[in-house]
Amino acid sequence: MTHWFRAHWAEEDIWFYFEIDAEGWVSRQIELRGPDNVPIAAASLAEWQEAYSAGRTRRYEATYGTTADIPVQEWDGHDPQPLTSSDFETVWCRARGHLEAAASSA
Repeated sequence: MTHWFRAHWAEEDIWFYFEIDAEGWVSRQIELRGPDNVPIAAASLAEWQEAYSAGRTRRYEATYGTTADIPVQEWDGHDPQPLTSSDFETVWCRARGHLEAAASSA
């Protein structure tokens, strides 16, 4: 069963938003930095795998970042706050739009 949550890392002032699959792996991840919640990542594992197969990981990561590479059960020191699918999708769409606009103007 897919579930969504967010967690704040105070040291970097970053909100991490996660979509987690039934096995505990991150399928999509969003990172928002600072008091203005500026998007710095909005990555999809499935998209990254497609980019890898096509030899375009460098381009994908430059635009969208990456997802965590270990299952959520192995993380320490996070205080997850549950989200709805709708909550996650709202933030996902905003972050992707911001990152795509930034990449096209670079």
